[in-house]
Amino acid sequence: MLSTASTVDLAGLLALAAGLGWAAGMRLYLALFVVGLAGRLGWVDLPNGLHVLEHAWVLAATGTLLFVEFFVDKIPYLDSLWDAFHTFIRIPAGAALAAMAFGAQGPEWQTAMALLGGALATGSHLTKAGGRALINTSPEPLSNIALSAIEDVVSLSGLWLIFAHPWVMLGFLGFFVVLAVWLMPKCWRGFRLILRRKDPPASSG
Repeated sequence: MLSTASTVDLAGLLALAAGLGWAAGMRLYLALFVVGLAGRLGWVDLPNGLHVLEHAWVLAATGTLLFVEFFVDKIPYLDSLWDAFHTFIRIPAGAALAAMAFGAQGPEWQTAMALLGGALATGSHLTKAGGRALINTSPEPLSNIALSAIEDVVSLSGLWLIFAHPWVMLGFLGFFVVLAVWLMPKCWRGFRLILRRKDPPASSG
């Protein structure tokens, strides 16, 4: 059962666990640094399982990685390489963060939240990576910069909603799941079509 000693209610914990999973798939280091810094400064009251994010050395590491990602994510093709590499980091991190948010609630809650966080991280990561792959077919870099900036704003807005309006965040995540299920197959078909167009024509003789 959910512990009554928790400093936040069930909706808040769900929004935190699910929101961190979603944010990890899109902007992992932004989520880690912003949430950890907010907890360290006393702006938010994090569950015990997430207190590690407030540690000075953890903030230094996540802040450094955030700085690197901020620029790498805006460079065509390099952003897709970064996304490909982080497939093996963002998804497990999303599952771990969601489980850590429910660290005081027992293994059954932690397991359920790990599955939820991993699923949301997978959805946001694949949506982001697929969109970037399509954008990178354009030779100009402005679209990459604009899309990356939008992702920064959306991620920060989502992190704010987690703590300010958890029910709104949960509603947003429900909408995101529906949108991702609808959008990802279209992105994949569009990417395959572009690849076929780039294939050299077969020789007739």
